[in-house]
Amino acid sequence: MRKLFKQVRETSKDEKFMHLIENIEVLVSKVLSLFMVLVILTAIGDLGFFLFKELFTAPYGKFNTTLYKIFGLFLNILIALEILENITGYLKKHVLQVELVIVTSLIAVARKIIILDLEKVSGVDIIGLGVAILALSISYWIIRSTNARH
Repeated sequence: MRKLFKQVRETSKDEKFMHLIENIEVLVSKVLSLFMVLVILTAIGDLGFFLFKELFTAPYGKFNTTLYKIFGLFLNILIALEILENITGYLKKHVLQVELVIVTSLIAVARKIIILDLEKVSGVDIIGLGVAILALSISYWIIRSTNARH
């Protein structure tokens, strides 16, 4: 009988500890969400300032050369939004959404390819990015087809 009461007390302690850990996870997720909103707002301000400066102060014909920087800034904001979606999705469901993580990773690698300066990178780097895109695409396809069956 004592053994049973001891097990019940230990189980109760474990449940309290796990509840504490869950509360800490939620608090950390909320703080991360607020910081990510701050990052997104700052990035939007940075993009607006950069666009204004390039549109009104850059000499004619130079805008095309900064277009890749603008695309990079847009994709940074998109990546930040995806990360915020990951965090808020975790807050709602308490589950990390693997599909969303893979999509975010694909966007990040696509951003890297878009802003890539081909004169400054080696062939190995390009092959690595290609392998990363292939692996992420296959992972996304597997996750999507698995989710479609359920």
